[in-house]
Parts: sequence; structure tokens; C-alpha cells
Amino acid sequence: MLKIGLLAFGANLPSGTASPKETVLNAMDFVCDTSVLEVARSRLYATPAFPDPSGPRYVNACMSVETELSPKALLKHVHKIEDRLGRVRNQRWGARVIDIDLLALGMIVCPDVQTHQKWAGLSQTEQVARTPDHLILPHPRIADRSFVLVPLMEVAPIWRHPVTGLTAEDMLKMRPDAEIAAIEPLDAANSACQA
Repeated sequence: MLKIGLLAFGANLPSGTASPKETVLNAMDFVCDTSVLEVARSRLYATPAFPDPSGPRYVNACMSVETELSPKALLKHVHKIEDRLGRVRNQRWGARVIDIDLLALGMIVCPDVQTHQKWAGLSQTEQVARTPDHLILPHPRIADRSFVLVPLMEVAPIWRHPVTGLTAEDMLKMRPDAEIAAIEPLDAANSACQA
């Protein structure tokens, strides 16, 4: 059964000769194959580094896709793309050539509501120190990240979080104005890749 998947992309280091902007565009193109069809993609945005704004600015974007893949299979698919583009996983929340997060897949809550709520409720210090050993959906940090919510509004403004019931628009309204103002569009949305 086809489900809508939501993906977030970010990069702030070059990948070989490709700039972060080029890498994000390449990653978005590489997502598309016979098992994952593009529905919509956001514009690219320049955003402050997170959690340390003194680092190189990020290029961020979001994409909605249609797929019959399971959450684990879709995550494996995007991890292969990260590997192809030179991603090395050696520091949580560090600078990187590419990061592709699976934000949500349909109305799936994985592994369960209680686990999701536990991870969503962690302080930022705990988030940096702890890494879950299993996939959590929807992504437990969506509501905390304007750099995800701003582009997500372009591809899924009325998507409703299956645990909290909030839409992307609801969550964005709760973020600080200064945080949102620091997110700058780079250019118009790029053309969709062909299925």
C-alpha cells in the first residue's frame, strides 16, 4: 500500500567537488527510483548550524515521496544515498556532507507511542548524549527544528503528527520568530526528478 514519506535533507560541508547545495540537490534526485516516487520538494534554505551556530551554515530542504517500502527499508534506502555521497557517521550532530532524515511515513508510529514520547521529551543535552538503537517515527525532534519545519511547510503543510495531532503549520507557529527569521531561501524549487 502506498504511503506518503517525508524526508529532510541537510549539508554544510562539500562532498568532493560538490558544494552543500549541489549535494542536497543530488541527494533529492537520488531518492527517486522505482520504489520511491517524488510528490513534492521544497526550495533550498540556508540555515544556521545546529546546535552550534558558529559552524558553517547548512543547506536544508524537505521532500515528500510515495512508497510501498517499510520504514526500515526506506531508511536503508536513504542511508545508501548518504554513503554514496560520502557521509561518515562519526559525530552526532556534527558538520556533514549530507544528512537525510526520515521524518514520517504515513501515520506510522514506530516502535510505539510511549517510546516516541520518551525520545521527544529529552532535553537537548540528553539528545546529544544519547542515540536510539532503533528507528523512531515520526522523527522525535520535528517540532523543535525550524530548519525542518520551514521547508516541510512547502511539501506537507497539513500533514498531521500521529502522536501530537499537530500540523507542520501548528508546530512552526510555536517556534521563536528569531529562529525562523534566520532561515533564508536560496532559490526557487527545483524541477522534480523523473520516476
